[in-house]
Amino acid sequence: MVEIPTRVLVEAMVRTDGTVDCGDLYTVAGLLGMTDQQVRLTVKRLTGDGRFVQEGRGRRALLRATAETRRSIDPDVGYVALMYAQDRGRAPWDGVWHLAGFAVPEHARPARDALREAILRLGGAPVQNGLYVSPHPWEEDVLAEAAALDVRDHLTLLTSRDLRTGETDDPRALARRWWPLEQVAEGHQRLAEVAADRLARLEKGLTGPELLTVALELAAAFTEAVEPDPLLPPELLPQPWPGTAARELVARCWALLLADHGPGTPRLFDAYAEVVAAVTA
Repeated sequence: MVEIPTRVLVEAMVRTDGTVDCGDLYTVAGLLGMTDQQVRLTVKRLTGDGRFVQEGRGRRALLRATAETRRSIDPDVGYVALMYAQDRGRAPWDGVWHLAGFAVPEHARPARDALREAILRLGGAPVQNGLYVSPHPWEEDVLAEAAALDVRDHLTLLTSRDLRTGETDDPRALARRWWPLEQVAEGHQRLAEVAADRLARLEKGLTGPELLTVALELAAAFTEAVEPDPLLPPELLPQPWPGTAARELVARCWALLLADHGPGTPRLFDAYAEVVAAVTA
């Protein structure tokens, strides 16, 4: 089973035109083991928070996502494309470490904490207090986060090909030291199990609502696995890396899902269509 919060289900059901058909929403929710009451309460909460506007009532209602909601739920297709490019050896690491250091004053502690969280979200790992590292050229993103928090003057960026911690300068050893790779690998192994099961079901043939349910389960399992993944280049990972096999299974699932892709399906189909087409070519 794949646990999908009801809020995530509603947002994943948003179609290309920004609407959610509540009849489809309740049907898919039922297939996922959710009650009508769960759906009603979640819709009420989302409309109360201003994330959706509701027209009509019950299963005949239509939800319209606000502009901010539509922006927030769009998948980062560039991120997805990069991970598949790395899996296929098309994005080799250039051996450069990218470092970000900051010393934000105590009176700006909220901004300091927010910058730290942003850097971790970008896949950075703490080397020591106030110093973070990534194998990716993240300078523009880190600068943008610091500028938004008005702490850009307290940020230092640098690159190095000669990085050592203690007696260790081996890149793979450093990666094992800085990132929780065992936990990330376990997440990908769970994703592979889900994807293999859904692939077998897709190959047998499913109905429209069942296809949509599988798509949502895959999207949820995929997100759960990749969100904590710093997306390190293969040169820094133990081999074979379980993320590669898991993402290959997911791509095969999406190839079958997209073959039955029709009008009125959620926008996540369109968001991944181009990437999956390139991966499965």
